[in-house]
Amino acid sequence: MAGSDRLRLLIAKEAARLMYEDGVKEYLDAKRKAARRFGSEKTLSLGSHLPTNGEIHGELQRLIIMHEEKVLPERLLNMRLLALREMELLEQFHPHLVGSVLSGAITGRSDIDLHLFADSPEEVEMFLQRNGIDFAEEVVTIRHGGEFFEYPHIYLEEDRVVIECTVYPLEDIHRIPRSSITGRPMERADLRKLRKMLSDGEGLY
Repeated sequence: MAGSDRLRLLIAKEAARLMYEDGVKEYLDAKRKAARRFGSEKTLSLGSHLPTNGEIHGELQRLIIMHEEKVLPERLLNMRLLALREMELLEQFHPHLVGSVLSGAITGRSDIDLHLFADSPEEVEMFLQRNGIDFAEEVVTIRHGGEFFEYPHIYLEEDRVVIECTVYPLEDIHRIPRSSITGRPMERADLRKLRKMLSDGEGLY
């Protein structure tokens, strides 16, 4: 293995370890923290030593299988059943499951990521308030290219699991975001697809 390729692999492994052991959630944060062990981020980037999110994801999946192969199927089933209950509760907002609970690469620290679609975030908040459901909220700013976009996030919690809901405008329901891991359209599951996955036992064996 060439020196540059070995360095990329070492950084990918360290970033995956940070996500698995320390609970770092974002790939970019894990990559930056991991890179500091091997040099400055700018130098590593110029040398093409920084791994892609996909490479880190692959190492993370390897760690999960290595350490949690026996408990993973039951954990994944429980998380998907919890996601199903939350999606049924929020059905009027066209919920879609995304992220680790959909892909199956979960740990004991994983949360549930949902995309909701509504005329406004306040519509979702009013629904939760009417039903006596506690929640927290924040606006997350994300940069795409040279532009900055603000996405309202609503956080719920059940059975000590955080459910992170990103609220999109209703007209965006057919616009599928690109995955930060693959660069391709993001995998997502609506209620019908998730019910079928559970019925088929997809990814549980």
